[in-house]
Amino acid sequence: PLFFQPWVVRQAWSTFDQQSQHHSMFTARKKIIKEKGQAPSPLEQQVAQALFDLEVHATELRAELRHLAFLSAKEVEVSHNKKAVVLFVPYRLLQAYHRVQARLVRELEKKFSGKHVMIVAQRRILRTPSRKNRQKMQKRPRSRTLTAVHDSILEDVVYPNEIVGKRLRVRVDGSKLLKCYLDRKDQHQSEHKLEAFSAVYRKLTGKDISFLYPAVQQE
Repeated sequence: PLFFQPWVVRQAWSTFDQQSQHHSMFTARKKIIKEKGQAPSPLEQQVAQALFDLEVHATELRAELRHLAFLSAKEVEVSHNKKAVVLFVPYRLLQAYHRVQARLVRELEKKFSGKHVMIVAQRRILRTPSRKNRQKMQKRPRSRTLTAVHDSILEDVVYPNEIVGKRLRVRVDGSKLLKCYLDRKDQHQSEHKLEAFSAVYRKLTGKDISFLYPAVQQE
């Protein structure tokens, strides 16, 4: 019989493991959409690998995940010991993400050690037409205005929670605070995420926001 020295076996396994990891990362790379020449960040590689692993191993998600990809991933500081991960996805894929978002976010949060994960569609804001560019620009769709894009970002950040009301409070110093009321029926699954919702929305829009639930009306 042919016997191999232990160091030969270890080296062979090491080489095989490196090749397997390289192949896995190469396959996972298809989950990231980047401009030619742009390299994904380490975080984006981790997200891509997590999506690919779920596509391979989570049978009930496989059909949906096969067609999903993302543009970028960013980490947002929530507090001194908490962070959130934001996935930016093509707008055309947003509805497909929504179909599996509850389960997908749960699985990704496990893989990222409990960091809150949010999925936001990439949208483009068009400038207000001015005298100089009015002739060159077509009429600006309302969905491309700053207000509309910020409203859509807010809906993405809290999804699948439903927004039932908003109030804008102007402080004495002139600064503004948006109060966003979420449906109380979702409170048990979203209450622990409110701080992360605020931090991510503030990071993406520059606006202060607080999240609340409507008071229970006494009969």
